[in-house]
Amino acid sequence: MKTSGIILLIIGIVGTVIFGVQALNNSEHFNLLGINVAVSSANWTPVIISAVVLIIGIILIIGGKK
Repeated sequence: MKTSGIILLIIGIVGTVIFGVQALNNSEHFNLLGINVAVSSANWTPVIISAVVLIIGIILIIGGKK
């Protein structure tokens, strides 16, 4: 349990960072009345899934200590 938790934790961290950076880079900026507005056209599903995998990994590590 603890080993699979560590593997899921690492995969979740890497996925969240990689997909998060990609999602932030897929935003469009424009000026509206002198204010810089950013509109994201990114798909946030991979970021959410990676975060869920990260949380499951943390739960498995904590549950494996007992």
